[in-house]
Amino acid sequence: MPAAESPSPKSRRTAATRPELRLRMRVTVGEAIAVGPGKVALLEAVDEHRSISAAAKALGMSYRRAWLLIDELNRSLKSPAVTTAAGGANGGGTALTEVGHRLIQLYRGIEAQAEQACRAEIGELLALVAR
Repeated sequence: MPAAESPSPKSRRTAATRPELRLRMRVTVGEAIAVGPGKVALLEAVDEHRSISAAAKALGMSYRRAWLLIDELNRSLKSPAVTTAAGGANGGGTALTEVGHRLIQLYRGIEAQAEQACRAEIGELLALVAR
């Protein structure tokens, strides 16, 4: 009996897997990524959870990875985006600074403006992709 053929790539695509564009903006300093989509997502999670540990868990990353990303981000900026307080009887905590809030606002705003400004070209580009 012949082996069943796997469906062609086109037949495996559904409405849920239609092409979409994702802008992945990064600000680099030398080889280091000072600001990028992962760090912005981490800032948003820290703002929501008020904890590096909880933010890391929500994003599916280790605490160490989240801490290293925040440390790299803070060192890349003129002023820190995140402040932390050590744990204790009342527990620790993590909060975004004004710089952290502004960074998210600017990053997401630039993304939205870029998508809006390039809407027609994005549509043409996506139309070239097999569905």
